[in-house]
Amino acid sequence: MPYASWLPIHPQLLSATQAQKVLVIDDVEINAALIASVVGTLCDVQTATSSQKGLEMALQYHPDLILLDVLMPEMDGFEVFRRLQNEPRTAHIPVIFLTGISDASAEEVGLNMGAADFIAKPFRTAVLLARVRNHLQLAQQRNLLERLSHADGLTGIANRRYFNTMLTREFSRMQRHNQPLALLMLDVDDFKAFNDHYGHVHGDECLQQVAHAIAQCLHRPGDMVARYGGEEFVCLLPDTTLDGALKLAHDIQAAIAALRLPHVQAQAAAFVTVSIGVASELPHQLGHSQQILSIADARLYRAKRGGRNRIVSDD
Repeated sequence: MPYASWLPIHPQLLSATQAQKVLVIDDVEINAALIASVVGTLCDVQTATSSQKGLEMALQYHPDLILLDVLMPEMDGFEVFRRLQNEPRTAHIPVIFLTGISDASAEEVGLNMGAADFIAKPFRTAVLLARVRNHLQLAQQRNLLERLSHADGLTGIANRRYFNTMLTREFSRMQRHNQPLALLMLDVDDFKAFNDHYGHVHGDECLQQVAHAIAQCLHRPGDMVARYGGEEFVCLLPDTTLDGALKLAHDIQAAIAALRLPHVQAQAAAFVTVSIGVASELPHQLGHSQQILSIADARLYRAKRGGRNRIVSDD
């Protein structure tokens, strides 16, 4: 079995393999319950009986598909759809409009807005099931392609491009909530010498095992590890103090040491080790997300210059 097929990776990269979820938004409770009972044979279903609650649940529930009523008080389905589209965290979710409006122009409006489909009430159960099934299959295929584009081909963990996306996102989120964002920059010590001595096949296996050891140390859903480039890795840790980041750094260092991967060319030890630069900052005190990356990278450089197999967390 290829290593990357069983390697634990960031939960957002696994979404395509988890049970699919549908959110039903309909202000008439009995209608929402009926729709949920029909499509519940295909997926996990949650219902919301108001427009505002629907918007909130879309953010919390991360559905693969939304079934949205058009005629609702306070905020109609078209406005809910606009707000979903304007929110980066929900803009990608396909929406099927469900409505009793008989005017064909309403269907035209919904489809021109970008809705995935439009189903008139009263609907036939078989038709609703077929259309929901088709859209869930399309969503699954899109999620799989997205997951593959976010994963590093060798190690199975997140790649640098996905890390950069998440760094920007989490920096903004921690800034809004005035919470610390922590970063670990890790580098496999004397890796070029390892490759020269043991060969590139063993070098690839070494990186796979190191990636797996790091991933095993991350236990919170919001934490992630990515391959930053070559033998360099990075951990993104939202809402994490310097003490918390340091503890994780020591856990990772110990986990990699426990692998006991021979490295006769290493300067710091007779087995594979890593150097780690640690940073934890309040984003509102920084100008942009790349600053925390620069801080961690500078500390990693100091760890390498200081003898390798070290953790540096201050200046």
